[in-house]
Amino acid sequence: MKITLAALSLSIIATSAFAAGEGPGSHFVENWDLNEDGKVTLAEATERREDVFVTFDADDNGVLSPEEHDLFDEARANDMKENGMGHGKGRNNPANGMLRKFTDANNDGSVTHQEFMAAVPDWFARMDKNGDSVVTVDDFGR
Repeated sequence: MKITLAALSLSIIATSAFAAGEGPGSHFVENWDLNEDGKVTLAEATERREDVFVTFDADDNGVLSPEEHDLFDEARANDMKENGMGHGKGRNNPANGMLRKFTDANNDGSVTHQEFMAAVPDWFARMDKNGDSVVTVDDFGR
């Protein structure tokens, strides 16, 4: 069941994409905008991020072990590759806001649910380039 959920979650963890004719950020907004109004709020980002954590916490112990996080990283990288997503390396690339180096607050190699979720506001703020408290396709691009 977890493997099926992991496969389905690839669209949930998707980030900024250059989908055919859609432009940067459209894939992220499409998958994280729960009420389909073209805007991702902090509440929506928090809810989706919770889904991601639950999906990859295979043993349901509230911690992404190094092995579970490796699977998460691999799934995210494959999804990015398959969807032609940007490859920015900095913290400003939304995909990177879920990397272990940004979510493992105590640097022990594992990421607790609390650590993963505590990183949401900073991650969201970095995506919200114009500071209007929502993330839209306007927040992506060059």
